Amino acid sequence: MSDAGALPLETRSPAWAGEPPDATPQLLAGGGEAGAREWRVSGDWTVLALRERYTEFRERVATAMAQTPDALWDLRALGRLDTAGALTLWQGWGRKPPRRLLWLPEHVTLFSQFAQPGALPRPKRQLGPGMEVASLRLLGFVRHGVDIVALVGRLLLDFVHVLRHPSLIGWREISANVFRTGAQALPITALVGFLVGLTLSYLISRQLKTYGADIFVINILGLAVLRELGPLLAAIIVAGRSGSAMTAQIGVMRVTQELDALSVMGISHTVRLVLPKVLALAVSLPLVALWTSAMMLLGGMAAAGAQLGLDPGTFLRTLPGVVEPANLWLGWTKSILFGGLIALLASHFGLRVKPNTESLGQAVTQSVVTGITLVIVVDAVFAVLFSDVGI
Repeated sequence: MSDAGALPLETRSPAWAGEPPDATPQLLAGGGEAGAREWRVSGDWTVLALRERYTEFRERVATAMAQTPDALWDLRALGRLDTAGALTLWQGWGRKPPRRLLWLPEHVTLFSQFAQPGALPRPKRQLGPGMEVASLRLLGFVRHGVDIVALVGRLLLDFVHVLRHPSLIGWREISANVFRTGAQALPITALVGFLVGLTLSYLISRQLKTYGADIFVINILGLAVLRELGPLLAAIIVAGRSGSAMTAQIGVMRVTQELDALSVMGISHTVRLVLPKVLALAVSLPLVALWTSAMMLLGGMAAAGAQLGLDPGTFLRTLPGVVEPANLWLGWTKSILFGGLIALLASHFGLRVKPNTESLGQAVTQSVVTGITLVIVVDAVFAVLFSDVGI
């Protein structure tokens, strides 16, 4: 079989001598030598002629191949043949040409495209529905894990290289990301933090008031906010707000081929895009978490004053004595890790975007969901490992 060149959409073949052209696809049996049969393919094997009959003709060809594997296949009587007709014959033949085949030169190029490795998808092994879904998800998880480990390794190597060559540090990019992920996130985190603290303090105050333990609302609220809820709530809001923006930014650069342009110019993606985002979010998220915790305590103080009559002065004087500084440092440490993790995942999914808008939307969704999930998982791990610290 000759090498494939330009693939025509349709090839024409002269009809047999004395036989009028037939627009209907035909598969006729003829005589043969030594008992072997001959199959004559005639008519128009095109998209229009085969519409809604692909399965029928593919099965007829497959049956003919199974009954007479040594038969002669004659394609010289074809009127018109396009890719759809050629694919029908090819699949009926079992994805390989018959042993004895007569065709015209223009047919060679059309069929040769299917003989290329990877030209057609291989039939999938039939597994159980649950097993197939589970295996695909496990394979996708492993691929993401390998890619993230590779990205972390590349990031560490580039970080060492940047330390040796400080001129490569993108200070403007880091500053811009700190502003976008930190300063611009203050209003929404303040509102959400205040409302969550207000609600939490109100519910705690109602329960403590029943047992006459009003003053312990400061202990519970201060420990929960500074140690767990403040950093966690700030990380979730930033993951949904800034993580999605980072993924979309890098994804759009993939769609518009800006990443390819950076590669052509010899500029590393991690140095120019990933590293500034990771550093900026690792710096800004602890500050946002501290701001969110303050707003939660402010809301809790307002609810405690309204529900229990606890004045703000008593609340502020008692809080430093009942909450150890170790809880504040633990919350800050988690926030630094959360910030780097969110930026790393956002960059990972952004770099995996394919050059189409559908892939961009899927990557943004996966980035937000994965970021929030891993933040909660890491927070739970910290809660177990440091359960005896500051309590």
